[in-house]
Amino acid sequence: MTKTILLAGTAILFSAGAAFAEPDPKPQVAEAPVPTGPTQSAPLVDANQRGVLVFTPDFFAAQRPNTALDMVNRVPGFSVEDGSGSRGFEGAVGNVLINNARPASKSDTGSNVLSRTTAAQVERIELIRGGAPGIDMQGYSVIANVILKTQNSHQSIFSIDGVFFDGGRDIFGARYQYTAKVGERSWGVTLADGMGMSDSNGPGRSIRRNASGVIIRDETFRNDQGGGGQAIRGNYSGPLFGGKIDATSRLGVNDYESWQELRSATSFRRSEYQDDETNGELGLTWTRPLNPRWTLEMRAIHEFEQSEDVSTSNTRINGVDDPVQVFASEGDESESIVRALLRNERSPTLTFEGGAELAYNMLDVTQAFSIGGTNVPLPSASVKVEETRGEAFGKGTWRVRPNLTLEAGLRLEGSTISQSGDANQEKSFFFAKPRFLATWTPMPNNQLRFRFERELGQLDFGDFAASAELSDGTVFGGNVDLEPEQRWISELAYERRFWGEGIVAIGYRHDEIIDVIDRLPLPGGLSATGNIGDGTLDQLSLNVVIPLDKLKIPGGRFTFRNDWNKTSVTDPTTGEERPISGVRASQANVAFQQDITSWKIQYGIAWLPRLHQASYDPDQTNSFRGANYFESFIEYKPTPTLSLRAQLNIWNDFTTHREVYASRNPRTLAFTEDREIDPNTFVSLRLRKTF
Repeated sequence: MTKTILLAGTAILFSAGAAFAEPDPKPQVAEAPVPTGPTQSAPLVDANQRGVLVFTPDFFAAQRPNTALDMVNRVPGFSVEDGSGSRGFEGAVGNVLINNARPASKSDTGSNVLSRTTAAQVERIELIRGGAPGIDMQGYSVIANVILKTQNSHQSIFSIDGVFFDGGRDIFGARYQYTAKVGERSWGVTLADGMGMSDSNGPGRSIRRNASGVIIRDETFRNDQGGGGQAIRGNYSGPLFGGKIDATSRLGVNDYESWQELRSATSFRRSEYQDDETNGELGLTWTRPLNPRWTLEMRAIHEFEQSEDVSTSNTRINGVDDPVQVFASEGDESESIVRALLRNERSPTLTFEGGAELAYNMLDVTQAFSIGGTNVPLPSASVKVEETRGEAFGKGTWRVRPNLTLEAGLRLEGSTISQSGDANQEKSFFFAKPRFLATWTPMPNNQLRFRFERELGQLDFGDFAASAELSDGTVFGGNVDLEPEQRWISELAYERRFWGEGIVAIGYRHDEIIDVIDRLPLPGGLSATGNIGDGTLDQLSLNVVIPLDKLKIPGGRFTFRNDWNKTSVTDPTTGEERPISGVRASQANVAFQQDITSWKIQYGIAWLPRLHQASYDPDQTNSFRGANYFESFIEYKPTPTLSLRAQLNIWNDFTTHREVYASRNPRTLAFTEDREIDPNTFVSLRLRKTF
């Protein structure tokens, strides 16, 4: 509560102090960016705000980009994030803007829009670091704002993909996109035949040992998983009622299936999973300038999904079949959002925003678990979860000096979650979510950013209902008492740019986590996803990009990035301190790329030296370790509208380790299971033509 009051007071004082600043007599138009060096090797710097770097098409000429996504992917020190896709709009969208605004819907992500936008349409790309007046950062410290040209155009992009596995099934996909612009109106359609895959398919060996270390099973292992889907999307943008409307709609069907099989002379185990979905979305955004200083933005989004999935498990030991286990689920879920935002550009250096968001979320699911045809009751097997949520928000962005920007805001959220069916319960919540961000550029190419914020985690409504992972013999009950996870975040980052594309960025983040969401024990030997107490996260981040032209490797660049994470929480079963499930302690990525302009090719190789992740359930602990994952590619662009890309992925092996316990308290070991898997090497091919 003290933190909430202090940060709320900071936001109010900041906004009040800025409000008494003398406004300009009339709105001013920002001056055009002033070049600081050749655009082929360095970005421009915004003349009015050092925190904004501007990349013109000349900067990307050597890479011969086909789409706007190709260009954004080459912005030094930036990685596209499409958002979590979780409930609500705030925090669920990505770090890409198109003409100062995010796409009209959550599923039409920034990368989707950029992939159907040709490079010839891009006027410039602004890398906004730490905030800028009139820009909604949505919680990100760095975003890319893609500004498109205004002239009439029409274009099509056709691509076909194939993935060929050494020892596995091959999969294929294709996409056609058409967009057109005439005057102030633009429209488009996308037809997609997508594909889903896993890079962990492959043969292996599984060894089970009892608590004394004696081998009790030695089995061969095989698995496969994949899927696909078809979708159609339409987009329209144009003038309406004195403003501009952006509309998008999508309808798609998806399927995914997986199986794994273990065999020995005395045992046979096979588990299968099948999922079928129908989903869609409608998104509308209307923006209208009310006068030279005031702008109104309104959004409406509706998403829905219908799904059916079935998991089965068959086991035969010493020629005797165990009863077949079946877990089946049918569910409907939807989300509806209405959001309004009013922006006041009081001066070129001072912007205020305020607004509100209303949302309704629903999950209606029916599930059943049976063993040998006999139904096994589960907590919350059939349940309907509904949430009504309202949020009011306000913030101010103040460019104190060209090299110093401050942003402060406060969001107030109230929600009610009700459940019916196997569980009847209703809970209400209220949270104040303040935020403060300071960006200081003391000298060209050097920037320091500080963020202090309270974030509220997004609940997965599926955790309120039962679920199963029959591949390792786990069945989870639903949890009617689940509450949102809260985080107090303190983050400090320093960024240094050099040699045009060069960058060194280092950051430290500390999270105080309240009501950590992880696995907890339930009566009757079951477990569920729930709140297990308070925890912490400490993260050190490093991102390095080194252009190699000065080292006599023209067009080459070396990159390294990694997040080192240390988490801590008290295990609800053992009472001992442990890491939080699903958080990787480290996953470094080391890469080299080179553009050979005279040959019209790009090539590169990336190396992930080590991967590790663990989950901690009341009755078992699962983890995997991988090493030496290699990904190499070569792309040939004979013309600005044609590209051919080949990619090779090699993962020598990875191991999974499982400890299954005979009892919870005291915790005693029943057996361990170690599985060594040699994933299939695969080659990906892509042909993309723009016309």
